Amino acid sequence: MKLSISLDIIRQEKQYYYLLKHPYDQKIFFRIREIDSSRWDRTMSGWLIPASGKPIESIMAWLEGYGEIHAEAAYKKIAEIKAERRLQPHLDRFAEYLGRLRYSMNTTKTYVEAIRHFLKYFAEKQIEEIDNEDVITFNNEHILKNNYSESYQNQVTSAIKLFFMAIEGRQIKIDELERPRRSRTLPEVLSKEEVKRLLSGILNIKHKTMLSLVYSCGLRAGELLRMEPKHIDYDRGIISIRQSKGRKDRIVPMGVKTAEMIKAYIDLYKPRKFLFDGQNGDSEYSYRSLQQVYRAAVKKAGISKDVSLHTLRHSYATHLLEGGTNLRYIQEILGHSSSKTTQIYTHVSKHSLGAVKSPFEDL
Repeated sequence: MKLSISLDIIRQEKQYYYLLKHPYDQKIFFRIREIDSSRWDRTMSGWLIPASGKPIESIMAWLEGYGEIHAEAAYKKIAEIKAERRLQPHLDRFAEYLGRLRYSMNTTKTYVEAIRHFLKYFAEKQIEEIDNEDVITFNNEHILKNNYSESYQNQVTSAIKLFFMAIEGRQIKIDELERPRRSRTLPEVLSKEEVKRLLSGILNIKHKTMLSLVYSCGLRAGELLRMEPKHIDYDRGIISIRQSKGRKDRIVPMGVKTAEMIKAYIDLYKPRKFLFDGQNGDSEYSYRSLQQVYRAAVKKAGISKDVSLHTLRHSYATHLLEGGTNLRYIQEILGHSSSKTTQIYTHVSKHSLGAVKSPFEDL
């Protein structure tokens, strides 16, 4: 009975490798070891052989007669790699186009990945051959069948429409594809007492200041991490939020308690470029680290609700509304677009902002 040898392709550190696995056999062992640059990988429990310059046919021929070779996975991966390389110039052009339109990095990445996913689904087709029926097929047989989120479906649909119009110079009639209605789920909100318990349990001054600022000013995580000391105006009692979602600037009110907290933090930590700098002092604080800080604080506070870092922002808005703040002011403070107009923001005056008292002041 011939020994079974499996042949696959993996990627490590931006390089492709053949992955060979087989039951222990001395003859195969020494045969594979003779292949240039081959090495045994304990983690993968197999042989890694650089794929560059080594066609799969040469690997197959080298092992002929030493066992039964199962290379289906490798051939499938080769087809995917070829399709990826064929698509990459189109994806690069799309990314450049979105950059020229000043789409944010996150939106650009989301749209490019959505198009990559869509085009790879029809890898056997030329892009010029893809039409409306393919979009409908992708929607029904991939997105809906796999129960992907409504948000993902809308992102893919928007990306497809923009890609074919801008890069391929033709129109895909997205209107023929029924888009899902956005579900109106209510965000989880913490009570004032829960917020107080969460923040008071944090002993690290930097961590406490970061999460306190998210709540006291209703910030997005990215807005907090990009903030610089120069964006804080103690005299006017405001904080400037630069190039936030939708590449919009806005100002948010800052209470006396919040200002004193920031001053104490700056005196102690003396940040250089960013208000909350990273380990090397010149980069932003890590979003992942901020999430870990928040999760630890939630756990310590004994909060069992299904919450995220964004919950502090939801809680801020809810507590303002419950305190009688005009809904229009809340919309402007949070940087939300109007339900009627998605691009135009109106900014309330300093006098109006001064009338807004952050719920953080009452903790």
